[in-house]
Amino acid sequence: MATWRRTPLYPLYAGYEGARCIDFGGWELPVQFTGIQKEHDAVRKQAGLFDVSHMGEFLATGQFAEAFLQRMTTNDVSRLADGQAQYSLMCFPEGGVVDDLLVYRLSADHYMLVVNASNTAKDFDWLQEHLIGDVTLKDVSDETALLALQGPNAAAILARVTTAAADRLAPFRFLTQAAVCGVPALVSRTGYTGEDGFELYAAADQAQTLWKGLMEAGEPFGLVPAGLGARDTLRFEAKLPLYGQELSKDVSPLEAGLGSFVKLGKDSFIGRDALIRQQEYGLARKLVGIEMIDRGIPRTGYPVFADGLAIGEVTSGTQSPTLKRNLGLALIDAAFTEPGTAVWVEIRGKRLQAEVVKTPFYRRSS
Repeated sequence: MATWRRTPLYPLYAGYEGARCIDFGGWELPVQFTGIQKEHDAVRKQAGLFDVSHMGEFLATGQFAEAFLQRMTTNDVSRLADGQAQYSLMCFPEGGVVDDLLVYRLSADHYMLVVNASNTAKDFDWLQEHLIGDVTLKDVSDETALLALQGPNAAAILARVTTAAADRLAPFRFLTQAAVCGVPALVSRTGYTGEDGFELYAAADQAQTLWKGLMEAGEPFGLVPAGLGARDTLRFEAKLPLYGQELSKDVSPLEAGLGSFVKLGKDSFIGRDALIRQQEYGLARKLVGIEMIDRGIPRTGYPVFADGLAIGEVTSGTQSPTLKRNLGLALIDAAFTEPGTAVWVEIRGKRLQAEVVKTPFYRRSS
């Protein structure tokens, strides 16, 4: 029998009658607490609290830390100031994606990297293989808990449990050593839902205190615990990529529509030459949104057709809980990516009509 890993918050799951856990990349994590639709709606309209302590955290330190990260990531690390984070990607020389990640600048020679849980070991090895100068890399994943407080009421909830000016943080800014519910935490105005919100990094042995304090403070604001199911539907509506679906070693950031996070004008980084060639010769395929016209839900891996030819496949899809439309993201031949283009999705042996639509499917109003 396989042994699943558990986050520091796992003992609290038993206190929620509707909590249901699944195997997620070797971790036993809640797919829902009370229901995906309810949790999704709460994040869109009020607030939700996620346990994402399975994510990986590395510390990169040393005089050449910035130069090292410039070489390893697609975004421009030199643009970061202390207390600022950026979304970025790591690429293979061929242009495919090793992983997408967040880079936090703690100081000129001290950075934190946050990577996907399923890629933690692979990413650490990849970075270690390319270390330069005096740079030291440390994996602090096991000693770090990560909670995500997301939704329109997130700032008001956080203001009740800290004297730090977290509610005045701009997006992708963070505070270090903010006391939240009495727990020292790094508080970042980031998230993976398409809503306003915060991610809170704290010592693993303080995670339960932080969770309980936030849930208590958030009760008047409609805060609910939220699981992986809602996290996936929320990120999907906002067209936030999921590694292994929208991104992989076989999919480049440009194909995935993430060109704004790829700074081809900066000094050389791993994968740059391949991405320049893609840009110069034109992309053969692109990630687009599709909406079903015929009745059916596009799911990951379903083939997509146009003019009777296979042109790609669905990377993610569902019935949107917010929009009540059957939507998908699909990586398809670039010739068929104009909004309004008719395509067909093969669902259980039948080809059902859909059309290419603009993304993101959902964008918050403020």
